[in-house]
Amino acid sequence: MTLDQAHWQNRLDELAAKHGVPGAQLGILRLGTDGADDELLTAATGVLHAGTGQPATTDSVWQIGSISKVWTATVIMQLVDEGALTLQTPVAEVLPEFRLRDPETTAAVTVWHLLTHTSGIDGDLFTDTGRGDDALEKYVALLADVAHNHPIGATWSYCNAGYSVLGRIIEVLTGQTWDQAIKAKLFAPLGLTHTTTLPEEAMVFAHAMGHVKGGDDPVIAPVWGLPRAVGPAGLITSTVSDVLAFARMHLLGGLASDGTRVLSADSAEAMSAYQTDCPEKLLLGDSWGLGWFRCDWHGHRAYGHDGNTIGQAAFLRVLPEAGVAVALTTNGGHTHDLHVDLYDEIFSDLTGVRLPEPFEPPAEPVTTDLAPYAGTYARESVRMEVLEEDGKPTLRVTVIGPIAELEGTPVQIYEMTPVAPALYAVRPEGMESWVPVTFYSLPTGEEYVHYGARATPKKHG
Repeated sequence: MTLDQAHWQNRLDELAAKHGVPGAQLGILRLGTDGADDELLTAATGVLHAGTGQPATTDSVWQIGSISKVWTATVIMQLVDEGALTLQTPVAEVLPEFRLRDPETTAAVTVWHLLTHTSGIDGDLFTDTGRGDDALEKYVALLADVAHNHPIGATWSYCNAGYSVLGRIIEVLTGQTWDQAIKAKLFAPLGLTHTTTLPEEAMVFAHAMGHVKGGDDPVIAPVWGLPRAVGPAGLITSTVSDVLAFARMHLLGGLASDGTRVLSADSAEAMSAYQTDCPEKLLLGDSWGLGWFRCDWHGHRAYGHDGNTIGQAAFLRVLPEAGVAVALTTNGGHTHDLHVDLYDEIFSDLTGVRLPEPFEPPAEPVTTDLAPYAGTYARESVRMEVLEEDGKPTLRVTVIGPIAELEGTPVQIYEMTPVAPALYAVRPEGMESWVPVTFYSLPTGEEYVHYGARATPKKHG
């Protein structure tokens, strides 16, 4: 049965309106079997910019945010294929100027730690180091002053900074900027015509603007994009059809549509294979590969990545057993709710595989003891206070540093609903989806809260 264009256009229109999303672009890829051609469906809805009313189309470009990390990881794996480095190569071996606060940790961090978010480097450093070709080099120099959130390899914590370091490794090994290298090693061989890394390249196309608030009274984001130094972690701009060409290459074990080998079959397999566990398995995936996160959908193994920039969000999921990949780009509103509703419908309709039931509190209230977890947890960019307020478990999140200036509400207070011992649920205002708050300790005793895919250590004294 062929993909039903009218049906999925209608569902995109209806669900984007339901969730207050100003504009969105959807792509569905199904690989052909027994010699048949692949099927590719693309659809768009709404507007690129609420202020101008410019309509979203299937060839307009959107920020894919942290899905860019998988692209950066792919270039690293190409360099592994070429023998330029290995997963166990110490970062300092390629970047002699690489420095962290602790010399022993500096020497121990490998390429694998960066790819798998296990280095412990505080990942949310968004300092603007300028628009020049030396932006990544300057960014790496800043890490000497950045805190370590956890001992190397001791737990998993989402780390943007690690991917900027990987971008710098690519620069040193190729003799090109990250932007030039990813064009030459990925965009060109994949035949991508609407995929770019710099704003002046994106602006030649109709391009989405972020909205920090969606719904009936949308609010335009204060800036279009993040600093250039964040590039390898999240600055690719693309269309869903180009994103799905990238996903297709991974589905086919490293081959481009014209048969060009972009990545070795072994490296493509390693990227979606198990590498490390996530402390909480509810928000993104249960484990991490090299770039990709890994999902268990009722015993079926999927992989993917999400992306969030300032007022834009993107979602990519791949179900290899069915040869199906789905990409969604959005520019504000309750984007996660849209993705959950749409992807569950698409995958169950096309493959018979349902997404996991959404995380939510149990129907019957449970009582847990907050006392062991109460206190302050902090990283350099955020402070989280766990306390009882009006007799209810409460999480107060304060964003600090450069990113606070871009956030509409730097302080957010959530009531925490108990789910199980050491597990609570919070629901951001207006959202249907619940988000897990997980408390845990390392084998060596250090206490952490895992929220928003980050491990944040408890402060004592």
